[in-house]
Amino acid sequence: MSKSVEQTDFKLSAETSAKIDAIIEQYPTKSSALMPCIWAITDELNHVPAGGVDFLVEKLELTPAKVHEVLSFYTMYRTEPQADNVLQVCHNISCHIMGARGVIAHLEKKLGVRMGENTPDGKFRLEGAECLGACGHGPVLQLGKHLYENLTPEKVDGMLEDFKRGEVPRADTDREVEE
Repeated sequence: MSKSVEQTDFKLSAETSAKIDAIIEQYPTKSSALMPCIWAITDELNHVPAGGVDFLVEKLELTPAKVHEVLSFYTMYRTEPQADNVLQVCHNISCHIMGARGVIAHLEKKLGVRMGENTPDGKFRLEGAECLGACGHGPVLQLGKHLYENLTPEKVDGMLEDFKRGEVPRADTDREVEE
């Protein structure tokens, strides 16, 4: 039997709890709200801890297996704390042909890490992704809900400079849910 949410250390702000309630109201069934609810938790905590899974199980009337199925299938969801910025570069065939290897090598050099590693300061993690669904605009990089297209070493440098100034680079596409 699943632990009660009250029995865990999991805590969301009142704002995020209200946001989740509003999200659930937008869907014909509670289970349909799973992915946007995962994003709401991730936006606040940077990952979905075990208590968050329990919360979603109770709130959306799902099994733990269903929540874990979604968390483990999609590369943008995390169950452990991550670097502040997880840079996922598509290295599938279309992006590879369009120059992903050069972009990855440039990021590795600039960040001082290899694929799958975090920078020592915890600001960045560099990962590969199989496909980000923008094959005609490669190479592409996903950062959270944002997709950056037609990457070049120069464009990557500009993005990293934005981060150094504490700014999130403007995305080529925005996957934010309109509120």
